[in-house]
Amino acid sequence: MGNSYEDECRRSLAEEQAKSLAGTDDWEHVDRERVHQDWDVLYREITAFLDGGSLPEDRQIQELVRRHFDIVCRFYTPSREAYVGMSLFYAEDEAMRAFHDSYHPGLVEFMGVAIKVFAEQGSGFAPSAGAEASA
Repeated sequence: MGNSYEDECRRSLAEEQAKSLAGTDDWEHVDRERVHQDWDVLYREITAFLDGGSLPEDRQIQELVRRHFDIVCRFYTPSREAYVGMSLFYAEDEAMRAFHDSYHPGLVEFMGVAIKVFAEQGSGFAPSAGAEASA
C-alpha cells in the first residue's frame, strides 16, 4: 500500500468520523464503558494468539478483527478506507500507540496488518448480524 492510499485512508477516517460525530451528538448513543470492556477482552484474546505465534491473516485472528470491526460499528460503520485509516491512527497517535502497546509491544503493528487483511478481503464489510444489539 502506497502513501497515496494511506493518505486516502487517513482522510476517509477523519471525514467519516467528523460526519458521524456531528450527526450523533458526539456519539452520545455509545455505551463507552461497555465498549472499553469489550475492547479489553478482545485485545487480551488477540495478545494470547500473538504470543502463540498466530499470523494476522489466520482465520481465528480475522474472526477477532471482525469482532473489533463490530465494536467500531457501535460508533458508526466505517468504509474500508476509514477502517484502514483507524489502524494507521493507532500506529501514529502517541496515546493510541501507548494504549495498545500496554497490552503487547507488537499489538499496533499486528492489528495494522490484520485490519488491512480484513479490509482487503472485503466480504460483508458491514456489522455482523446482532452486533448492534450488543451496543
